[in-house]
Amino acid sequence: MDARGRLLRWLLGASPRLVRRLAGRAVDVDGQRLAGDTQLMLRLQRLTREPAIESLPIPAGRRAMDRQAALVGGRQPVAAIRVLQVDGAAGPLDARLYVPGALVPADTGPSGLLVFLHGGGMIYGSLDSHDAVCRFLAERAGVRVLAVDYRLAPEHRFPAAVDDAAAAYRWAVTHAASLDADPARIGVGGDSAGGLLSATTAATAAREGLPCALQLLVYPATDMVTASHSREVFGRGLFLTTEFMDLATASYLPEEADRADPRASPQLAEPPAGLAPAYVATAALDPLRDEGEAYAAKLRAAGVEVECRRFDGQIHGFLNVLVAPSSRAATEEIAGVVARSLATPRTGSRQDR
Repeated sequence: MDARGRLLRWLLGASPRLVRRLAGRAVDVDGQRLAGDTQLMLRLQRLTREPAIESLPIPAGRRAMDRQAALVGGRQPVAAIRVLQVDGAAGPLDARLYVPGALVPADTGPSGLLVFLHGGGMIYGSLDSHDAVCRFLAERAGVRVLAVDYRLAPEHRFPAAVDDAAAAYRWAVTHAASLDADPARIGVGGDSAGGLLSATTAATAAREGLPCALQLLVYPATDMVTASHSREVFGRGLFLTTEFMDLATASYLPEEADRADPRASPQLAEPPAGLAPAYVATAALDPLRDEGEAYAAKLRAAGVEVECRRFDGQIHGFLNVLVAPSSRAATEEIAGVVARSLATPRTGSRQDR
């Protein structure tokens, strides 16, 4: 971690009283109060004149996202990382397998596996941008995490990312033995655009009869058609902006694409039978909050087992901000969900025989 990262970590980890003083007057938007450490982080971003990612050419924006993610992710140790390739829809995709200390050495036997799909609006994000959170989830949940680097737009437009995510999940199920994974404890998860991809992948798994023990949807994008209230009130000054979302949509979806297509807007589709249990995490001050919660309600109405958790004071992107106490606590809670869902062998799984 460089000097800037150490300073950020020190400031955000100071006493709540000092953090609130440094952050300035409390920010309330639409009845929601921003967490003090998150407010301070946003203030520091403005003071250092960090450019908005969407204001840069896309290649520069991708580098900026990786750099910013490393800054707020901090140092997250993990026992082992295995670099590999998995099958995508049009060829091999780079991937990383994160192995927690609880599963080293390898003779501990098969474990749960979370196939992780990063966020970034389908145009940004990489294995590096979500390295810290994958390390954190693996260690805290005690399961292996397989992060997949799916194809991005505008080079590869809709539905390339959806098809890659489904292909990578099929590969993980087929190669469970080589990953030291228990097929009965494989799940899929991701944040933002990765949450959308996790939802569509879980639906594919249900239709194809593939095992899926969990769909972890962290502030997922689920509706490319409806202009929700949260998109209107939280689209300025809270990290995820209207400009970012507009750029992502225009880059990912061709003009001729149907935005109501279930692969683009799972909220507008009927959930298939046999869908995996879902955990939906939303942030109180996030433009995507309402559609994530609406999707949770739709799944619940269809008979899917659903837990929906709104994290007060948080903004879009909190999953990656592991140097701030409030967002780290939220991600710790999410890791606990992964542990409950995937770490413990289920009756009838391969380890119980």
